[in-house]
Amino acid sequence: MQVVIVKELSKKFGEFYALKNVSFEVEEGEIFGLIGPNGAGKTTTFRILSGLIPPTSGHVEIMGEKPGSPRLKRVVTYLPEDAGTYRNLTGYEFLKLISEIYFGKTREAEEALELGLKIASLGDKIHEKMKNYSKGMKRRIQVARTLMVKPRLAILDEPTAGLDVIHSKEIRETILSFSREFGTTVLVSSHNMLEVENLCGKIAMINKGSIVLTGSVKELLEERGAKNLEELFFMVTKQGEAA
Repeated sequence: MQVVIVKELSKKFGEFYALKNVSFEVEEGEIFGLIGPNGAGKTTTFRILSGLIPPTSGHVEIMGEKPGSPRLKRVVTYLPEDAGTYRNLTGYEFLKLISEIYFGKTREAEEALELGLKIASLGDKIHEKMKNYSKGMKRRIQVARTLMVKPRLAILDEPTAGLDVIHSKEIRETILSFSREFGTTVLVSSHNMLEVENLCGKIAMINKGSIVLTGSVKELLEERGAKNLEELFFMVTKQGEAA
């Protein structure tokens, strides 16, 4: 089943095209990567998929509905790259707030909170105010907030942005294990192509607002004889410039 269908998607800001005829599809249960350099159009794509901004043209469908529909708001979560935290709430208070926004004061909310605490894995720090958290701790809280409600689709924009190697690895492992356990479809963006190689089964490479390559990571590397996604990206973009 195709959870996400994007066809000929374009987005124009004034006279500037941030996206130009972008097309890709995401299957149920897979972790799909939208990868490319900063400013390539990844965030614009995710904001459209999340229903935050409308497209200029093209077709976007999530589980058979338009982005931002009331039903999708219950089953699709979005983690922006620049998501902040409430400084004067503790991590525990924040996750409890999110659980009750989704499920009210129910047993389901308690279960979501329990899962969020497990994903965050902050130990006693969970009871400290988030203004004292490191960037890595804040990001773990935000990832927990996004996944704890067991969405059918999680859209994660640069989930490891600005983090060191250890924290980045922890978050990637969290995303992978969560998707496997709950069958959640994950759409993740990154400008660090090497770090998503073992996370995503399929990817779409985007550059200057256009998709330059899509497919299985393993098959694409074998077909092009590239050592990794970073090398493949340079091969493809150089070919495009030469043409």
